[in-house]
Amino acid sequence: MNKNVIVFLIGILVGGLIYPAQAQRQIKSINNTWDFYKGNITDYPGSDDQTIKWEAVNIPHTWNADDVMDDEPGYYRGVGWYKKKLYIPENWKNKDVYVFFEGAAQVAEVFINGKKVGQHIGSYNAFSFLVSTHLKFSANGNTENEIVVKVDNSHNENIAPLSADFTFFGGLYRDVYLIAADRVHFDMDNHASNGIFITTPSVSVENAEVNINGSFLNNTSKKRNLLVTQQIIDADGLIIQQQEKKYNTAAGQRVSFSEDFKNIKKPKLWSVDNPYLYNVVSIITDSQTKEILDEVTNPLGFRWFKFDAEKGFFLNGKPLKLIGTSRHQDFKNKGNALTDAMHVRDVELLKEMGGNFLRIAHYPQDPTVLEACDRLGILTSVETPIVNRITETYDFAQNAKDMHLEMMRQNFNHPSLIIWAYMNEVLLRPRYEKDSEEQEAYFNKITELAQALEDITRKEDPYRYSMIPNHGNFDLYNKVKLTRIPQLVGWNLYPGWYSRDFSGFAEFLDKHHKELADKPLLITEYGADADERLHSFDPIRFDKTVEYTTIYHQEYLKAITERSFVAAAMIWNLADFNSETRAETMPHINNKGILTVDRKPKDGYRFYQANLLKTPYIQIGSREWTFRSGFADSESNLTNTQPVQVFSNQESVELRLNGKSVGVAQTEQGIARFKVPFVNGLNRLQAVSINEGLEITDQTDVYFKLISPDLKSEIMPFEEMNVSLGDKRFFFDGLAHQMWLPEQEYREGSWGYVGGKVFAMEDRSRQSYGSDKNILGTDLDPVYETQRTGIKQFKFDVPTGNYEISLLFAELLSNIEREELIYNLGNGTNNKEFKERVFNVNINGASFLQDLSNSEYLIPERAISFKTSVFVNDEKGIIIDFIPVKGEAILNGIQIRKIR
Repeated sequence: MNKNVIVFLIGILVGGLIYPAQAQRQIKSINNTWDFYKGNITDYPGSDDQTIKWEAVNIPHTWNADDVMDDEPGYYRGVGWYKKKLYIPENWKNKDVYVFFEGAAQVAEVFINGKKVGQHIGSYNAFSFLVSTHLKFSANGNTENEIVVKVDNSHNENIAPLSADFTFFGGLYRDVYLIAADRVHFDMDNHASNGIFITTPSVSVENAEVNINGSFLNNTSKKRNLLVTQQIIDADGLIIQQQEKKYNTAAGQRVSFSEDFKNIKKPKLWSVDNPYLYNVVSIITDSQTKEILDEVTNPLGFRWFKFDAEKGFFLNGKPLKLIGTSRHQDFKNKGNALTDAMHVRDVELLKEMGGNFLRIAHYPQDPTVLEACDRLGILTSVETPIVNRITETYDFAQNAKDMHLEMMRQNFNHPSLIIWAYMNEVLLRPRYEKDSEEQEAYFNKITELAQALEDITRKEDPYRYSMIPNHGNFDLYNKVKLTRIPQLVGWNLYPGWYSRDFSGFAEFLDKHHKELADKPLLITEYGADADERLHSFDPIRFDKTVEYTTIYHQEYLKAITERSFVAAAMIWNLADFNSETRAETMPHINNKGILTVDRKPKDGYRFYQANLLKTPYIQIGSREWTFRSGFADSESNLTNTQPVQVFSNQESVELRLNGKSVGVAQTEQGIARFKVPFVNGLNRLQAVSINEGLEITDQTDVYFKLISPDLKSEIMPFEEMNVSLGDKRFFFDGLAHQMWLPEQEYREGSWGYVGGKVFAMEDRSRQSYGSDKNILGTDLDPVYETQRTGIKQFKFDVPTGNYEISLLFAELLSNIEREELIYNLGNGTNNKEFKERVFNVNINGASFLQDLSNSEYLIPERAISFKTSVFVNDEKGIIIDFIPVKGEAILNGIQIRKIR
């Protein structure tokens, strides 16, 4: 056995035999059995709370999980109270006891037994308070303590973020711990870090150096002779190097130390393919009694990296194109109150996509995220939450600097972390009138704050890079010097989404490379909305179909891979996330994720798997579209031919339908394309490819409802149809298991609209499809957000029978003043002049709706539907007339179902 191992094991055994376990630091979560109250309580704690109706909760917890998704604009931003009973053992009486919070949004005040012990500002960093002197200790466990936490997520002009395209959830949304340490311990008051900071000043294949810097505290009332030991231990538990140093400390003394390890021979390197981790174990021992007083463990990875303005990024001397995603921390129905396992799963999903980089945006996240990145081999950046704008006050600047320093100290020891970032899109919506003296002074304040944050970054960590992520206003960021202050420049770019032309993307990259030739370039955001329920065979910008998003990512990935100077590309976003102010097809959700908000893959995720994974991969696209509908190609050909994409990293793919080959297609940029003749009923699709003699396959089932173009067909009797007016998309309503078909103009013997035009917003420079309104009172927003205006008739040439008909309406024009949402990168409001409309609806000549008006039933921005039944006993079928009285008639959707 290795001599170092013997020494290490003896040390463990001696410590275990001679000294009780509680001699070292004890850490335990206190997440359960809290009471919560939403709202302020005057003079609390201290006042009687017997009349307060408390709610039992567990931590993590947010009070905004539900109200951010309802139809009521806005969400609760205010005070919430948490309280809990604590029982502190007698043997903690002579220890330093801390309460440690991984995060609380956004201002937290902590009370122990009615006394305030501290306050913390900021939603996204950890904080802790020494509470020993406020506690009551009990040998029998029946002495109660009460911890009370007041949390306030109210808007505050002095606390970042001020505005953003994400939701500012409130609450105790991360873990809470009690920590009991010997009164001689590593520094626990250094911005909630563990008091140890590790750097690797020199790393190569042959040799490495490590510096361990930190401090410890003798918080006892007497002098202590102490031994501080630093051990570097490999993944097998072997001590590869160890250093010891003695300290004679005075009572209450804080001692700083710095230890250098040189000549670590042939270190095992940390990389994305082999993320080898060592551990640094820091131990404080009493020199006389040999008692271990405190012990802290940190990860260590040996790697070196470089960003080059011409050639991109290098890890351990080898070029590596960084491709990954950004990530927000919320989840469906949970807000931001996620378990550790849910955070870790997101990193695993990124790794399973083939990604190698995670931009932790726009704020520091749960500690388990960086821990998972270390373990799985995902390089990362992390940033402070200064988003969109600043406030020109001392308090704002000081809070921003405090947040930045906290972020750095708390996350310093992660080998996966290579970039510190700040000020995301800080010039997106500048204050004051353009080119005014006030705005120039505002820009100067931004420059000043950026330089202050940069100075902190360089002082704290000379080995990692700094970065500012900017939106695509190249000239403005140059003017304000935000392209010069940091070491790296990130660009959030959306040509082909928020602007019309894909070519603008490549042109922007080339412009940066030409005009900022010495500055490495990272694409910190790019993406397009994809509502997994929406599909189109002729996709266009802003239709939110998965098909358009695939085209978008193809264009971007091609431009990225063709340019070696593009060091990194980060998809916006790993998963859909909550943005309460958003509307459109899925209100309150930003749909740019390549996973859904509950982490189901979309085609964008499959596209990157096909292009990034090195192991054999194949998957049929749009597999969530399990129920489809469409019209038979003809009466004699009872199929409906639709395109199907298969994502694969193989050269070619065969697709089979119900056991028969549809054909073999070559993959292009990871996609094989097929025309599939779907039949009525079950369609079993199987994709097959051969890799080194082995068959790799994927299979999915699609149930298809075939409709005859002749609604009186005896071969395919008519049953039902759902039509979205003013729409070219297919919408799959999974809850009702219904397909909504795009509209068509009336064809004799079939069906369709007569007259009118597709609704379009006045300003289509941003939103080119339907309306951007949140239509209240419905989950069918994609149907209600499109319409045909000025419609004259809708006809169904159905045979004799009883039919149920539903007409769907929404007034898309209103006089409700709303500021244009900031993420649309524009200014001003987005309203079209509201005009009164009144119209009648007749069915087969009989009055159905009389004087339907947008000043009565047809309330603007609210869904309304009317259902009736019709008996057809002649050859005329169903004719629905829309008769304008004032303004134009409208129709958003129509459903017809044969009853008998």
